[in-house]
Amino acid sequence: MSSKASGSIEVRKPSFDIDRVVSELAAVRLNWRESRQRSNEPGGRELPSRDAIAEILAGLRGALFPMRLGPVELRQESEDFYVGHTLDLALHSLFNQVRLELQYVARYQGSTDSDVEQLALDIVRSFSRTLPEIRVLLDSDVIAAYQGDPAARSVDEVLLCYPGILALIHHRIAHCLYRLGVPLIARIAAELAHAQTGIDIHPGATIGTGFFIDHGTGVVIGETAIIGANVRIYQAVTLGAKRFPTDANGTLQKGLPRHPVVEDEVVIYAGATVLGRITIGRGAVIGGNVWITQDVAAGSHVTQAGSLQHGDSARSDQ
Repeated sequence: MSSKASGSIEVRKPSFDIDRVVSELAAVRLNWRESRQRSNEPGGRELPSRDAIAEILAGLRGALFPMRLGPVELRQESEDFYVGHTLDLALHSLFNQVRLELQYVARYQGSTDSDVEQLALDIVRSFSRTLPEIRVLLDSDVIAAYQGDPAARSVDEVLLCYPGILALIHHRIAHCLYRLGVPLIARIAAELAHAQTGIDIHPGATIGTGFFIDHGTGVVIGETAIIGANVRIYQAVTLGAKRFPTDANGTLQKGLPRHPVVEDEVVIYAGATVLGRITIGRGAVIGGNVWITQDVAAGSHVTQAGSLQHGDSARSDQ
């Protein structure tokens, strides 16, 4: 510091050697790209944007539930106009993100990207046509939450407040995109909900109508899980994998069925862990904090101590 004639003190701007840090970061990026055989050619963004996808999801939430999740000033007489305008923006933005993912896959898998534009258009058109079906599924989830929680005062409260519903809005959208062939965008959509709610649902999981996640924090549902209709689960439930098969080179085999099948009308209480490609039979009740690695017969009640009541015994899949 130095003193001026007036007696004031001049504070010198600190130096952080930015040029050196920028140069070293550039070298690290170059090394990464060369090691991963990535392009070093000048160009725009290669991958979909989390921020863009977050904006798309906000628009889709509003289009699906305009009078609840749309803008505060919206009136019913303007509902269709708002939905049309919002969908136009969201779907055009989604098209750009889908195109980025398809170009990325084509570039790094050595395939041609000559048809990327048309394929991206086909995917987004197919997705848009599923939105009425997604809304019907979400309506069933909202009703299940309202009917399943004695603390819920209205379906509007459920839609506006329950983290499980937010997670399911994202999941219903992400699952559709996953099936249409853009798994990276689907995974980003799922992880945005995970970050907000603490509920981790892989977009590959298949979930039937009327699904209710109560409280929700710590719920994990794996990629190949299949969940039937009118299933209810509580916080900290895991539907996970028991084993991770590898090939002859020791590399994990991906995409194999490895998560549970949960049939209709099942209830799984807080902290339960259900692992492996096993089946939880229709109407079974899984108590809190139990560890399940075998099939559970329909109608069974599994308690924390591992006993079963009101049904057949669990059967092993080994």
